Amino acid sequence: MNHISGIMAVGVPVTDQDRAVAFYTETLGFEVRIDAPLPQFGGRWITVAPAGSAGSTGSIALVPASEGNPAGVDTGIRMASPDANAAHEHFLGAGVDTDELLEWPGVPPMFSLRDPDGNRLYISQA
Repeated sequence: MNHISGIMAVGVPVTDQDRAVAFYTETLGFEVRIDAPLPQFGGRWITVAPAGSAGSTGSIALVPASEGNPAGVDTGIRMASPDANAAHEHFLGAGVDTDELLEWPGVPPMFSLRDPDGNRLYISQA
């Protein structure tokens, strides 16, 4: 029997949860799925996901950064966009710390960007 049926959330450490929520919702276009007090960890349990994707994708948990879980990491999270070039231009125009658009033969266009804490996220055309 398989006891694991999916990936629910990937944690991204942030130093200011309110600032992170604003970036992920207002800049990336995500929606808040859960926002619950979690005082034993010095913050809240907050998950965000692409707007309109309920049930079809995992989410990002914006967890409080700590000494053992610092912010400013390469998350390894790859997100999908129907048009990587348009997304790239949008995020550059919005002032997001965005790297160059990579375009190689046989590979979907992709780029990376960083949230306000310097956590690297990737966008790939799908």
